[in-house]
Amino acid sequence: MVERMRVCLVYDCLFPHTVGGAERWYRNLAERLSADGHEVTYLTLRQWPRGSEAGVPGVRVVAVGPRLGLYTAGGRRRIGPPLVFGLGVLAHLALRGARYDVVHTASFPYFGLLAAGTLRRWRRFRLVVDWHELWTLDYWRDYLGPAGGWVGWRVQRACTRIPQRAFCFSRLVAGRVAREGLRGDVTVLEGEYAGDSQPGAEPYVASPVVVFAGRHIPEKRVPALLPAVALARARAPELRAEIYGDGPERAEVQALVREHGLGEVVSVPGFVDHERVDAALRRALCMVLPSRREGYGLVVVEACAAGTPSVVVADPDNAATELVVDGVNGFVAPSASPEHLAGAILRVREAGHALRESTAAWYADNARRLSLAESLERVAAAYRGEG
Repeated sequence: MVERMRVCLVYDCLFPHTVGGAERWYRNLAERLSADGHEVTYLTLRQWPRGSEAGVPGVRVVAVGPRLGLYTAGGRRRIGPPLVFGLGVLAHLALRGARYDVVHTASFPYFGLLAAGTLRRWRRFRLVVDWHELWTLDYWRDYLGPAGGWVGWRVQRACTRIPQRAFCFSRLVAGRVAREGLRGDVTVLEGEYAGDSQPGAEPYVASPVVVFAGRHIPEKRVPALLPAVALARARAPELRAEIYGDGPERAEVQALVREHGLGEVVSVPGFVDHERVDAALRRALCMVLPSRREGYGLVVVEACAAGTPSVVVADPDNAATELVVDGVNGFVAPSASPEHLAGAILRVREAGHALRESTAAWYADNARRLSLAESLERVAAAYRGEG
Protein backbone atom coordinates (compact mmCIF):
# COMPACT_ATOMS: atom_id res chain seq x y z
CA MET A 1 0.00 0.00 0.00
CA VAL A 2 1.32 3.47 -0.95
CA GLU A 3 2.14 5.66 2.03
CA ARG A 4 -0.18 8.67 2.07
CA MET A 5 1.75 11.93 1.96
CA ARG A 6 0.76 15.55 2.49
CA VAL A 7 2.11 17.49 -0.47
CA CYS A 8 2.07 21.26 -1.04
CA LEU A 9 2.59 22.40 -4.64
CA VAL A 10 3.71 26.00 -5.13
CA TYR A 11 3.29 27.89 -8.40
CA ASP A 12 1.77 31.28 -9.12
CA CYS A 13 -0.27 30.07 -12.12
CA LEU A 14 -2.92 27.38 -12.50
CA PHE A 15 -4.05 25.62 -15.67
CA PRO A 16 -6.37 26.32 -17.48
CA HIS A 17 -6.77 29.81 -16.01
CA THR A 18 -3.34 30.48 -17.47
CA VAL A 19 -1.83 28.27 -20.15
CA GLY A 20 1.75 27.07 -20.44
CA GLY A 21 3.98 24.05 -20.03
CA ALA A 22 4.69 24.61 -16.32
CA GLU A 23 0.99 25.21 -15.59
CA ARG A 24 0.09 21.92 -17.21
CA TRP A 25 2.88 20.09 -15.36
CA TYR A 26 1.65 21.23 -11.94
CA ARG A 27 -2.02 20.63 -12.79
CA ASN A 28 -1.21 17.10 -13.98
CA LEU A 29 1.02 16.51 -10.97
CA ALA A 30 -1.69 17.69 -8.55
CA GLU A 31 -4.39 15.52 -10.12
CA ARG A 32 -2.19 12.43 -10.31
CA LEU A 33 -1.02 12.75 -6.69
CA SER A 34 -4.62 13.19 -5.55
CA ALA A 35 -5.75 10.17 -7.58
CA ASP A 36 -3.00 8.13 -5.91
CA GLY A 37 -4.47 8.95 -2.50
CA HIS A 38 -2.17 11.75 -1.36
CA GLU A 39 -3.41 14.94 0.30
CA VAL A 40 -2.58 17.77 -2.09
CA THR A 41 -2.62 21.54 -1.52
CA TYR A 42 -1.85 23.94 -4.39
CA LEU A 43 -0.67 27.47 -3.54
CA THR A 44 -1.14 30.03 -6.30
CA LEU A 45 -2.36 33.53 -7.12
CA ARG A 46 -6.10 33.90 -7.66
CA GLN A 47 -6.97 33.59 -11.36
CA TRP A 48 -10.65 32.71 -11.11
CA PRO A 49 -13.66 34.85 -10.06
CA ARG A 50 -14.30 35.25 -6.37
CA GLY A 51 -17.06 33.00 -5.15
CA SER A 52 -16.27 30.27 -7.67
CA GLU A 53 -14.09 27.20 -7.39
CA ALA A 54 -10.62 26.90 -8.91
CA GLY A 55 -11.77 23.70 -10.56
CA VAL A 56 -9.21 21.06 -9.59
CA PRO A 57 -11.11 18.04 -8.26
CA GLY A 58 -9.58 16.41 -5.19
CA VAL A 59 -7.04 19.22 -4.69
CA ARG A 60 -7.26 22.02 -2.12
CA VAL A 61 -6.36 25.17 -4.06
CA VAL A 62 -5.32 28.10 -1.88
CA ALA A 63 -5.00 31.62 -3.29
CA VAL A 64 -2.17 33.28 -1.34
CA GLY A 65 -2.48 36.50 -3.33
CA PRO A 66 -5.03 38.44 -5.40
CA ARG A 67 -5.61 38.33 -9.12
CA LEU A 68 -2.76 40.27 -10.76
CA GLY A 69 -1.56 40.87 -14.30
CA LEU A 70 1.63 38.85 -14.65
CA TYR A 71 3.04 40.51 -17.77
CA THR A 72 3.86 44.01 -18.90
CA ALA A 73 2.48 45.36 -22.19
CA GLY A 74 5.75 44.27 -23.80
CA GLY A 75 5.40 40.69 -22.62
CA ARG A 76 7.92 40.72 -19.77
CA ARG A 77 7.13 39.29 -16.34
CA ARG A 78 6.17 42.05 -13.89
CA ILE A 79 8.11 42.26 -10.61
CA GLY A 80 5.15 43.00 -8.31
CA PRO A 81 3.19 39.73 -8.62
CA PRO A 82 6.16 37.45 -7.75
CA LEU A 83 6.83 39.56 -4.64
CA VAL A 84 3.18 39.35 -3.57
CA PHE A 85 3.19 35.62 -4.24
CA GLY A 86 6.40 35.09 -2.28
CA LEU A 87 4.98 36.92 0.73
CA GLY A 88 1.78 34.87 0.50
CA VAL A 89 3.76 31.62 0.37
CA LEU A 90 5.88 32.75 3.32
CA ALA A 91 2.79 33.53 5.42
CA HIS A 92 1.06 30.26 4.51
CA LEU A 93 4.06 28.05 5.22
CA ALA A 94 4.89 29.91 8.43
CA LEU A 95 1.39 29.10 9.72
CA ARG A 96 0.79 25.70 8.14
CA GLY A 97 4.09 24.41 6.79
CA ALA A 98 4.46 21.84 9.56
CA ARG A 99 1.43 19.93 8.25
CA TYR A 100 3.20 19.11 4.96
CA ASP A 101 5.60 16.26 4.36
CA VAL A 102 6.78 17.78 1.07
CA VAL A 103 6.74 21.27 -0.40
CA HIS A 104 7.25 21.05 -4.16
CA THR A 105 7.82 24.41 -5.84
CA ALA A 106 8.86 25.85 -9.16
CA SER A 107 12.17 27.68 -8.98
CA PHE A 108 10.59 30.63 -10.81
CA PRO A 109 9.18 33.00 -9.65
CA TYR A 110 12.01 32.81 -7.16
CA PHE A 111 10.36 34.45 -4.16
CA GLY A 112 8.15 31.41 -3.57
CA LEU A 113 11.26 29.23 -3.45
CA LEU A 114 13.05 31.69 -1.16
CA ALA A 115 10.06 31.59 1.19
CA ALA A 116 9.99 27.78 1.23
CA GLY A 117 13.76 27.62 1.67
CA THR A 118 13.62 30.02 4.61
CA LEU A 119 11.07 27.87 6.44
CA ARG A 120 12.31 24.41 5.41
CA ARG A 121 14.20 23.58 8.60
CA TRP A 122 11.78 25.24 11.01
CA ARG A 123 8.69 23.58 9.56
CA ARG A 124 10.50 20.28 8.84
CA PHE A 125 9.25 19.57 5.34
CA ARG A 126 11.20 18.05 2.46
CA LEU A 127 11.84 20.67 -0.24
CA VAL A 128 11.59 19.64 -3.91
CA VAL A 129 12.30 22.21 -6.63
CA ASP A 130 11.63 22.14 -10.37
CA TRP A 131 14.14 24.06 -12.45
CA HIS A 132 12.34 24.53 -15.75
CA GLU A 133 14.97 27.08 -16.73
CA LEU A 134 18.14 28.71 -15.48
CA TRP A 135 19.16 31.93 -17.20
CA THR A 136 22.66 33.15 -17.91
CA LEU A 137 23.78 36.57 -16.70
CA ASP A 138 23.76 37.80 -20.29
CA TYR A 139 20.16 36.69 -20.73
CA TRP A 140 19.13 38.36 -17.48
CA ARG A 141 20.73 41.63 -18.62
CA ASP A 142 18.99 41.39 -21.97
CA TYR A 143 15.66 40.73 -20.21
CA LEU A 144 15.80 43.36 -17.43
CA GLY A 145 18.69 45.65 -18.36
CA PRO A 146 22.15 45.83 -16.74
CA ALA A 147 21.08 46.67 -13.17
CA GLY A 148 17.84 44.70 -13.02
CA GLY A 149 19.44 41.77 -14.79
CA TRP A 150 22.27 41.59 -12.27
CA VAL A 151 19.77 41.60 -9.38
CA GLY A 152 17.68 38.87 -11.04
CA TRP A 153 20.76 36.74 -11.63
CA ARG A 154 21.87 37.14 -7.99
CA VAL A 155 18.42 36.11 -6.72
CA GLN A 156 18.53 33.08 -9.01
CA ARG A 157 21.96 32.17 -7.71
CA ALA A 158 20.77 32.51 -4.10
CA CYS A 159 18.04 29.99 -4.89
CA THR A 160 20.60 27.42 -6.03
CA ARG A 161 22.25 27.68 -2.62
CA ILE A 162 19.14 26.46 -0.78
CA PRO A 163 19.38 22.74 0.15
CA GLN A 164 16.84 20.97 -2.06
CA ARG A 165 15.97 17.95 -4.17
CA ALA A 166 16.04 19.32 -7.70
CA PHE A 167 14.39 18.25 -10.94
CA CYS A 168 15.17 19.63 -14.39
CA PHE A 169 13.34 18.96 -17.63
CA SER A 170 16.27 19.16 -20.03
CA ARG A 171 19.95 18.35 -20.12
CA LEU A 172 20.61 22.01 -20.93
CA VAL A 173 19.16 23.23 -17.63
CA ALA A 174 20.58 20.32 -15.62
CA GLY A 175 24.07 21.22 -16.82
CA ARG A 176 23.61 24.86 -15.91
CA VAL A 177 22.22 24.03 -12.47
CA ALA A 178 25.15 21.72 -11.78
CA ARG A 179 27.66 24.37 -12.85
CA GLU A 180 25.99 26.84 -10.48
CA GLY A 181 26.84 24.46 -7.65
CA LEU A 182 23.26 23.69 -6.66
CA ARG A 183 23.04 22.27 -3.13
CA GLY A 184 21.24 18.99 -3.63
CA ASP A 185 20.68 16.06 -5.96
CA VAL A 186 19.65 16.88 -9.56
CA THR A 187 17.57 14.59 -11.76
CA VAL A 188 16.45 15.15 -15.35
CA LEU A 189 12.76 14.40 -15.91
CA GLU A 190 12.16 14.03 -19.63
CA GLY A 191 8.47 13.16 -19.45
CA GLU A 192 5.65 15.71 -19.28
CA TYR A 193 3.26 14.25 -21.83
CA ALA A 194 -0.02 13.18 -20.25
CA GLY A 195 -1.54 11.74 -23.43
CA ASP A 196 -1.49 8.19 -24.74
CA SER A 197 1.97 6.70 -24.39
CA GLN A 198 1.01 3.99 -26.87
CA PRO A 199 1.43 5.52 -30.34
CA GLY A 200 -1.13 4.94 -33.07
CA ALA A 201 -0.50 2.44 -35.85
CA GLU A 202 -0.30 4.97 -38.68
CA PRO A 203 0.08 8.79 -38.68
CA TYR A 204 -2.56 10.89 -40.39
CA VAL A 205 -2.12 12.11 -43.95
CA ALA A 206 -0.98 15.72 -43.59
CA SER A 207 -2.85 18.79 -44.71
CA PRO A 208 -0.66 21.64 -46.01
CA VAL A 209 -1.00 23.53 -42.72
CA VAL A 210 1.73 24.87 -40.44
CA VAL A 211 0.65 25.01 -36.76
CA PHE A 212 1.91 27.02 -33.80
CA ALA A 213 0.41 26.71 -30.30
CA GLY A 214 1.65 28.73 -27.34
CA ARG A 215 1.90 32.13 -25.75
CA HIS A 216 2.49 35.15 -27.95
CA ILE A 217 5.38 36.53 -25.92
CA PRO A 218 8.78 37.81 -27.11
CA GLU A 219 10.65 34.60 -26.25
CA LYS A 220 8.38 32.55 -28.52
CA ARG A 221 9.07 34.83 -31.55
CA VAL A 222 5.61 34.12 -33.00
CA PRO A 223 5.77 37.08 -35.44
CA ALA A 224 8.68 35.34 -37.19
CA LEU A 225 6.20 32.80 -38.56
CA LEU A 226 4.42 35.23 -40.89
CA PRO A 227 7.29 36.27 -43.21
CA ALA A 228 8.46 32.65 -43.18
CA VAL A 229 5.06 31.35 -44.30
CA ALA A 230 4.84 34.07 -46.95
CA LEU A 231 8.28 33.10 -48.27
CA ALA A 232 7.52 29.36 -48.22
CA ARG A 233 4.29 29.96 -50.16
CA ALA A 234 6.34 31.30 -53.08
CA ARG A 235 7.36 27.68 -53.67
CA ALA A 236 4.36 25.96 -52.09
CA PRO A 237 1.30 28.16 -52.65
CA GLU A 238 -1.01 25.60 -51.04
CA LEU A 239 0.53 26.25 -47.60
CA ARG A 240 -1.64 27.68 -44.83
CA ALA A 241 -1.04 28.36 -41.13
CA GLU A 242 -2.99 28.18 -37.88
CA ILE A 243 -1.50 30.18 -35.02
CA TYR A 244 -3.09 29.35 -31.65
CA GLY A 245 -2.62 31.15 -28.35
CA ASP A 246 -2.65 34.70 -27.07
CA GLY A 247 -0.39 37.25 -25.45
CA PRO A 248 1.07 40.73 -25.87
CA GLU A 249 2.44 40.06 -29.38
CA ARG A 250 -0.82 38.75 -30.85
CA ALA A 251 -1.69 42.21 -32.24
CA GLU A 252 1.65 42.26 -34.06
CA VAL A 253 0.96 38.78 -35.43
CA GLN A 254 -2.42 39.93 -36.76
CA ALA A 255 -0.84 43.05 -38.28
CA LEU A 256 1.75 40.92 -40.07
CA VAL A 257 -0.99 38.67 -41.44
CA ARG A 258 -2.47 41.76 -43.10
CA GLU A 259 0.92 43.17 -44.13
CA HIS A 260 1.89 39.98 -45.96
CA GLY A 261 -1.53 39.53 -47.52
CA LEU A 262 -2.16 36.25 -45.69
CA GLY A 263 -5.65 36.93 -44.41
CA GLU A 264 -7.17 34.14 -46.50
CA VAL A 265 -4.62 31.48 -45.52
CA VAL A 266 -3.56 32.24 -41.91
CA SER A 267 -5.92 32.05 -38.95
CA VAL A 268 -5.14 33.50 -35.49
CA PRO A 269 -8.03 32.27 -33.33
CA GLY A 270 -6.48 32.91 -29.90
CA PHE A 271 -6.73 30.38 -27.09
CA VAL A 272 -8.94 27.41 -27.92
CA ASP A 273 -9.66 24.16 -26.13
CA HIS A 274 -7.05 21.43 -26.07
CA GLU A 275 -9.12 19.14 -28.28
CA ARG A 276 -9.03 21.65 -31.12
CA VAL A 277 -5.26 22.10 -30.86
CA ASP A 278 -4.78 18.34 -30.71
CA ALA A 279 -6.87 17.87 -33.86
CA ALA A 280 -4.88 20.60 -35.62
CA LEU A 281 -1.57 18.92 -34.68
CA ARG A 282 -2.74 15.54 -35.95
CA ARG A 283 -3.50 16.92 -39.43
CA ALA A 284 -0.70 19.50 -39.67
CA LEU A 285 2.17 19.34 -42.12
CA CYS A 286 4.38 20.38 -39.22
CA MET A 287 4.40 22.19 -35.90
CA VAL A 288 6.72 25.20 -35.89
CA LEU A 289 8.14 26.53 -32.62
CA PRO A 290 10.46 29.48 -33.37
CA SER A 291 11.27 30.11 -29.69
CA ARG A 292 14.48 31.65 -28.53
CA ARG A 293 14.04 30.12 -25.07
CA GLU A 294 12.34 26.91 -23.96
CA GLY A 295 12.90 24.93 -20.80
CA TYR A 296 11.35 21.82 -22.34
CA GLY A 297 9.02 22.12 -25.35
CA LEU A 298 5.98 19.97 -24.53
CA VAL A 299 4.23 20.88 -27.79
CA VAL A 300 7.02 19.09 -29.69
CA VAL A 301 6.18 15.86 -27.86
CA GLU A 302 2.45 16.39 -28.47
CA ALA A 303 3.13 16.80 -32.18
CA CYS A 304 5.35 13.71 -32.29
CA ALA A 305 2.68 11.65 -30.53
CA ALA A 306 0.41 12.53 -33.46
CA GLY A 307 3.10 11.60 -35.99
CA THR A 308 3.61 15.25 -36.92
CA PRO A 309 7.18 16.56 -37.40
CA SER A 310 8.37 19.73 -35.68
CA VAL A 311 10.53 22.66 -36.70
CA VAL A 312 12.51 24.27 -33.87
CA VAL A 313 15.29 26.84 -33.83
CA ALA A 314 18.88 26.38 -32.69
CA ASP A 315 19.56 28.78 -29.84
CA PRO A 316 21.73 28.55 -26.71
CA ASP A 317 18.65 28.85 -24.45
CA ASN A 318 16.34 26.54 -26.39
CA ALA A 319 16.04 23.09 -24.79
CA ALA A 320 13.31 22.09 -27.28
CA THR A 321 16.11 21.18 -29.69
CA GLU A 322 16.81 18.16 -27.44
CA LEU A 323 13.46 16.72 -28.57
CA VAL A 324 14.15 16.91 -32.31
CA VAL A 325 16.51 14.62 -34.18
CA ASP A 326 17.19 16.44 -37.42
CA GLY A 327 15.62 14.59 -40.34
CA VAL A 328 14.02 11.95 -38.08
CA ASN A 329 11.12 13.73 -36.33
CA GLY A 330 11.58 17.21 -37.76
CA PHE A 331 14.28 19.79 -38.42
CA VAL A 332 16.33 22.26 -36.42
CA ALA A 333 16.49 25.59 -38.24
CA PRO A 334 19.76 27.53 -37.80
CA SER A 335 17.85 30.69 -36.88
CA ALA A 336 14.38 32.23 -36.84
CA SER A 337 15.02 34.19 -40.02
CA PRO A 338 12.33 33.92 -42.74
CA GLU A 339 14.78 32.08 -44.98
CA HIS A 340 15.73 29.47 -42.38
CA LEU A 341 12.19 28.85 -41.10
CA ALA A 342 10.77 28.69 -44.61
CA GLY A 343 13.56 26.34 -45.65
CA ALA A 344 12.81 23.98 -42.76
CA ILE A 345 9.08 24.00 -43.53
CA LEU A 346 9.79 23.19 -47.16
CA ARG A 347 12.13 20.36 -46.13
CA VAL A 348 9.24 18.82 -44.17
CA ARG A 349 7.01 19.17 -47.22
CA GLU A 350 9.59 17.56 -49.48
CA ALA A 351 10.17 14.66 -47.05
CA GLY A 352 6.49 13.78 -47.32
CA HIS A 353 4.77 10.94 -45.51
CA ALA A 354 8.05 9.11 -44.90
CA LEU A 355 8.98 11.78 -42.36
CA ARG A 356 5.64 11.31 -40.60
CA GLU A 357 6.27 7.58 -40.36
CA SER A 358 9.76 8.28 -39.04
CA THR A 359 8.31 10.73 -36.48
CA ALA A 360 5.78 8.14 -35.30
CA ALA A 361 8.54 5.53 -35.00
CA TRP A 362 10.72 7.94 -33.01
CA TYR A 363 7.84 8.58 -30.64
CA ALA A 364 7.18 4.85 -30.27
CA ASP A 365 10.81 4.35 -29.26
CA ASN A 366 10.72 7.21 -26.73
CA ALA A 367 7.12 7.22 -25.50
CA ARG A 368 7.83 5.81 -22.07
CA ARG A 369 10.74 8.18 -21.44
CA LEU A 370 8.60 11.17 -22.45
CA SER A 371 5.50 10.17 -20.49
CA LEU A 372 4.15 12.01 -17.49
CA ALA A 373 3.73 8.66 -15.72
CA GLU A 374 7.47 8.00 -15.89
CA SER A 375 8.26 11.39 -14.34
CA LEU A 376 5.63 11.06 -11.63
CA GLU A 377 7.06 7.73 -10.52
CA ARG A 378 10.44 9.38 -10.03
CA VAL A 379 8.89 12.37 -8.24
CA ALA A 380 6.98 10.12 -5.84
CA ALA A 381 10.17 8.19 -5.10
CA ALA A 382 11.94 11.47 -4.31
CA TYR A 383 9.11 12.45 -1.94
CA ARG A 384 9.73 9.22 -0.05
CA GLY A 385 13.47 9.87 -0.02
CA GLU A 386 14.16 6.88 -2.29
CA GLY A 387 15.63 8.66 -5.30
